[in-house]
Amino acid sequence: MQGQTVRIVSQAIRFIEEHLEQKIDLDTAAAALHYSKFHLHRIFTKTVGMTIHDYVQRRQLTEAARLLVDSDQPILAIALASGYESQQAFTDIFKAMYKTTPAQFREAKTYYPLQLEIHLKGEPAGMHFTKKDIRFARLSDADDWMELVRLTIDGYPCLDEVEYAHNLRRYIAEKRALILRDEGMAVGVMGFSADSGRIDFLAIHPQYRNLGMTGLFLDKLASELPEGTELSLTTYRAGDKADTGYREEFCRLGFAEKELLLEYGYPVQRLVLSGEHTIQPQGR
Repeated sequence: MQGQTVRIVSQAIRFIEEHLEQKIDLDTAAAALHYSKFHLHRIFTKTVGMTIHDYVQRRQLTEAARLLVDSDQPILAIALASGYESQQAFTDIFKAMYKTTPAQFREAKTYYPLQLEIHLKGEPAGMHFTKKDIRFARLSDADDWMELVRLTIDGYPCLDEVEYAHNLRRYIAEKRALILRDEGMAVGVMGFSADSGRIDFLAIHPQYRNLGMTGLFLDKLASELPEGTELSLTTYRAGDKADTGYREEFCRLGFAEKELLLEYGYPVQRLVLSGEHTIQPQGR
């Protein structure tokens, strides 16, 4: 059954990728693939971690952002090629997601993606992981780690991949990088600062998020740090349209809201998990 689900969702992704210059919605995708829209919505959201609407919007805006930096096309032309009927509609959603207008983004000449194409694998082999399956990453894991980062780029506001890859090697050398592998691929990764309990980056493969992997990594990290260490991280602020559910998940796991910050010019909020808090497993 899982294999059939992955096949259907992969077909939907391929259809979307081939029609990014058009207006695409759930009805359009379901009709083109000859599936019930209710069934397609359910399995797509569960497998990818976001709705078809959100995936389409993020992919179209990502390609639009690329064109803004790499081409001289008028903003109106880019808006129309991204499936929007007016420049104003395009500008409004672009600003909501990128925190800047298309014109300002073009002027800054710094491209970063909201969403890259998602490539799914078959049925997850490890359905009952424990924290003992998570280990410190090695340099030989770096390429697979970066593949996972690209797959889960929706969790990284304003990602600079070159800088990230450079920092990753340092974290690996200092034994501050944890990884979980399944079937020869990275399905979960975490980079942290041992002295402060700060989680600097965390990514879980979309097909594994509903298996409780985030809580498992938090439990593993807590076991590697002195007892009672407070854990902290930064994530999207409340109401940020670019968030695909990360903030909600962290709050559900017991993180409390702290100060509002800017990271690389992007508005985020610091969340804190008390050292006395018991992490409740999810989806297990």
